[in-house]
Amino acid sequence: MKFLIVFVALFALALAAPADVSILKSNSDVGPESFKYDWETSDGQSALAEGHLKNIGSENEAISVQGSYKFVGDDGVTYEVSYIADENGFQPQGAHLPVAPEA
Repeated sequence: MKFLIVFVALFALALAAPADVSILKSNSDVGPESFKYDWETSDGQSALAEGHLKNIGSENEAISVQGSYKFVGDDGVTYEVSYIADENGFQPQGAHLPVAPEA
């Protein structure tokens, strides 16, 4: 469910781009047990992800996704986030994101 929310948010971000932005690349491959996509726009936004089902047919069936997205913020800085989303939740990494102290 968390992945779906993130995916929809990224998709909405791409659709909300100004009219003078063009799509440079858009690829996707969706199957019954896996998917992958990547896209890039002329204003510096891009995203890619690959996911697959784990433990198919079992009580512990889950989707595992690895991906990243990049965008230029209002401050002109390019932000990039890499992430894993699986049974352990959404786990983002990026130079601009805070890091929890060691326990």
